[in-house]
Amino acid sequence: MSEQTAGATAWRQPADRFGSGLVTTAPGAPPTQPPPPPAAEPPQPDGPRRRRRQMLIFGGIAGAVLAIGLTVVLILVFSSGGDPFRSEASAPTDVRPPLAQACPAPTGSPSAAPTQKPSAPPPESGARTTDAEAGISYKAYGAPWVPWTDVWRAGTLEVPYKVGQHFVTEQYSGGQYHASILSAAVPAADNDAVTLDLECVGRQVAADVRAEYYPQPNTMDPIRDELTTLGGRPAWVSEFRLHFSSPGLTATEELSAVAVIDVGKTTAAVLYISIPGTHKQWDYAVDDVLKSVRAI
Repeated sequence: MSEQTAGATAWRQPADRFGSGLVTTAPGAPPTQPPPPPAAEPPQPDGPRRRRRQMLIFGGIAGAVLAIGLTVVLILVFSSGGDPFRSEASAPTDVRPPLAQACPAPTGSPSAAPTQKPSAPPPESGARTTDAEAGISYKAYGAPWVPWTDVWRAGTLEVPYKVGQHFVTEQYSGGQYHASILSAAVPAADNDAVTLDLECVGRQVAADVRAEYYPQPNTMDPIRDELTTLGGRPAWVSEFRLHFSSPGLTATEELSAVAVIDVGKTTAAVLYISIPGTHKQWDYAVDDVLKSVRAI
């Protein structure tokens, strides 16, 4: 092996020993310039400023949502015909009695009213039932009739029958069945008004009797349905016979009458008479009691 070859071989050995990737600088070469420092980041706002900016952003978003919601609500209200600015006091709840709501007082002029009142009939003699709250009295009977001592709020109108007479006609699976002569005072006018639409009130009470007091379904044979006077006072009288059937009940019919009497108050007097078909010997009591009514 020659020296030149040996020298060349000796020079190549370091590169083989250190492997690829090693960079050497030739003697006397200028030093390499270091890379420039990274650009400084802009200063961040301090904590309070950052929170204030976040609050402004959130507040803007919330305000936009609220504005959209109010717009939608107003569109719905106005499109449905409502008035969002109307005071609740301008539309109070109707607290009038059911009969006053169903039968407002007549709107005729005072000159249309009768100029003369019917003369009062002579006083009745004999046993009487007096209902001071209703403002009427009527004939009372002996045995088997006994005084009524309960408060019976019957039907949808809940007429409060507190005074009268009755007797039990039969016991059955549904309880006791009665013959009855009962009276009550029922609110039927607005506030201090004393004028009643007697026909409307009378029909309402009679319909309530048929629908709520008797087995359903039932059929009716009408007998009387008219404006008249009882004891010198204006009245509406409905008299009818009902036919019905109920398990265990012997009675299948009943003669009934409902009288609504204008006694010059905001309340009307109601007189209810019922005679089951099992005791027709008492049918005469219906007309007998109606004729005996007197205002007190």
